Amino acid sequence: MVTVHDVARHAGVSIATVSRALNDRSRVSAATRDRVLRIATELGYHPNDLARGLAGMATRTIALLLPDITNPFFPELVKGVQTVADERGHLLLMCHNADDEDKAIADLVLLRRKRVDGILLVAGTLPGVGVVAASAGIPTVVLDRRVPGLDADLVTVDHRAGARLGVEHLLGLGHRRIAYLTGPADVVSSQERSEGWREALVAAGVEPTPDLVVGGDFTEDGGYAAGRELLTRPAGITAVFAANDLGAIGLLRALTEAGLRVPDDVSVVGFDGVHLAAYTSPRLTTVAQPIFDLGRTAAELLLNRLAAAPAPGSEPQTLVLPTRLEIRNSTASYPLSCQV
Repeated sequence: MVTVHDVARHAGVSIATVSRALNDRSRVSAATRDRVLRIATELGYHPNDLARGLAGMATRTIALLLPDITNPFFPELVKGVQTVADERGHLLLMCHNADDEDKAIADLVLLRRKRVDGILLVAGTLPGVGVVAASAGIPTVVLDRRVPGLDADLVTVDHRAGARLGVEHLLGLGHRRIAYLTGPADVVSSQERSEGWREALVAAGVEPTPDLVVGGDFTEDGGYAAGRELLTRPAGITAVFAANDLGAIGLLRALTEAGLRVPDDVSVVGFDGVHLAAYTSPRLTTVAQPIFDLGRTAAELLLNRLAAAPAPGSEPQTLVLPTRLEIRNSTASYPLSCQV
């Protein structure tokens, strides 16, 4: 294997000069740099990035920790992160922790040993205590919700305002009995969407009664089970706002199996804007998050932090991106032909 010593010997310069030339240091003349680069190419020399990283304390590697790789929300997020990593010459590592704190901590310990430059963390339901300790000293950007005790930048969307947007759409169509299909109770985004649903109803003079709330878990199976449960509730519900698109998709199946038509009998609105929502039957009206931009913004924020470390004591940033309503075929005006 060709080494930096071989390049130095053939170029007739010191190893330090080769290092400066390969790293585009200004203290090397253009002629010397060109000679070193030419000889390195002729010899087939490839710099050892790990060794360079250990010497300069940078490996040009970042990591992305995800709670659920099966959720179609995350591929678009990863694409946004990967795009920036490619543009900036960084390698992206991905870890799946399934919202398991022990697994997340183990991943962080391993990433520290691999000397990653920074971490992007989708927090999910991680409690934060062990995660904070395991990630201490590694520049970190959190997506979706802040981890208690972790001094990190946050990139998120206004979940409450997005939920209000979806429910106000249904209210504008004349619906008043609007059920809420929740996400997991311990997920902050689910809680904030619940608050948005409640705020929109109250602002319209509608009481958000407990019989309008049915539990879900952000999965298709959870949405299907919630739909079956909803069918046992007292009649009168004409629309459902689901905390995410996967729950809404499971709900669509439950309603269809019960012989109900969407939107003729029941209107449904989801949340997230995953690509799959445009291909359900009917096509799902949804509150769309800028998923790609979430990943891209978080990666840019992290790499900018790495390029120019913030002054000691500087406050972490919180960037809140807007949502938008994608109106498709799963919502219609009230009165409907019948009700749940």
